[in-house]
Amino acid sequence: MKLSVCVDALFAGQDFLPHLPAIKAAGVDAIEFWCWWDKDNLVEIKAQCDALGIEIIAVCMKFISLCDASLRAAFLCALEETLAVCKRLGVTKLITQVGDDTLAPREVQIEAICTTLREAVPLLSAAGVTIVLEPLNMTVDHPGYFLSRAEDAFFIIKKVDSPFVKVVFDIYHQQITEGNLTSAIRENISSIAHFHGAGVPGRHELDTGEVSYAGVCREIDALFYEGYLGLEYFPLDDPLVGIQNAIKSLS
Repeated sequence: MKLSVCVDALFAGQDFLPHLPAIKAAGVDAIEFWCWWDKDNLVEIKAQCDALGIEIIAVCMKFISLCDASLRAAFLCALEETLAVCKRLGVTKLITQVGDDTLAPREVQIEAICTTLREAVPLLSAAGVTIVLEPLNMTVDHPGYFLSRAEDAFFIIKKVDSPFVKVVFDIYHQQITEGNLTSAIRENISSIAHFHGAGVPGRHELDTGEVSYAGVCREIDALFYEGYLGLEYFPLDDPLVGIQNAIKSLS
């Protein structure tokens, strides 16, 4: 299993640049982060990653609701802006949340999501970037969020029907929401372009909770998945020790 490090999570509140050499030395060749728009040193980040041979594999889309059709133009405008940043950074995966439940009928919100994503496809295709929808748990971390069940995300992906629109399957969120991880992954691997992981409960190191990440990753590897599992947790101990432990147990 190839691993990436979500530096905004593992090094929250810190300048992660000094840690890049140690991340590389530990055996990880990829990072990702959340908000590109709050970083005024993107040029430096890219230069240091290039010098070390680290790929920036994913960033997040600005948080504009896909559930609200009235925000479609704003989303597409923000997408163009973000794709320009992806080009500068060499990023090929763009993580997007869908937003909170607007309380409109569920089918209306799903259609709004699908229509906006269909309109986004030509932009994504031209940029060579895949956008990945992120289901999130509503029980612990994101009350009021619209898209919590993976099956709903896969339903949307099938309706949009584009190789540039996929799902990021966050094992932490989906264990909380519904469990049944390996079956869901096995049945929908063609719709998954990225994974995230954290321990359940607590969202700490992968070996701190009830999920057997070694077992889940064996199942994923058996499906010939070629992407990454992003380490997206809040460390209890030294982040570099956690990275090394993840490599030992999952690689």
